[in-house]
Amino acid sequence: MDSKKPSAAPVVATLEYYDKPTLIFHWLTALLVVVQFATAMIWNYVTPHDRYWRPLLEETHVSLGIILAAVIVLRVFWRFTGMRHLLPEAGISGVLSRIMYLLLYVLLVAEAVLGFILRWRQGEDFTFFGLFTVPALLGEEKAAAHTIEELHNWVGWAIIILAAGHAVAALVHHYILKDKVMARMSFRHTNL
Repeated sequence: MDSKKPSAAPVVATLEYYDKPTLIFHWLTALLVVVQFATAMIWNYVTPHDRYWRPLLEETHVSLGIILAAVIVLRVFWRFTGMRHLLPEAGISGVLSRIMYLLLYVLLVAEAVLGFILRWRQGEDFTFFGLFTVPALLGEEKAAAHTIEELHNWVGWAIIILAAGHAVAALVHHYILKDKVMARMSFRHTNL
């Protein structure tokens, strides 16, 4: 008879991949941010005086802004209540990554809030793809609207610049460092 105890199964220290809701929120946010930025650029710089495309682009931007605001709220809620938290990267890369995520979250919330306040200070309701209207909660004030619009634009650019940096960092991890950081955000591991 062997007196050795059977060894316990190895313990997995961490889960390497994010959960499905986190992935959905991440990629949906990325898609909405890019489309929001594109619609704003096109309506402001390509079709500033067009009577058909500009209102269509503006309504699309406002409607998708409502969706983006809802996604941001749900994403922040999920991050604090149900998200699978992975061990952070070590070293300066991990510190920079955490700072970038915090900045992106703060800027996304700020952008959504500024978008709502801007629309209301312009004296306009929110129309959601023509299905329903969110009435203006603030009175029209053109000077305030102009200042808020400038802030909204600057925050939008900051989000795009940080998101581009985030994408470049992910590509560096994948193609140069050849680690699994980028794979964490892949649906390949979620059994979808």
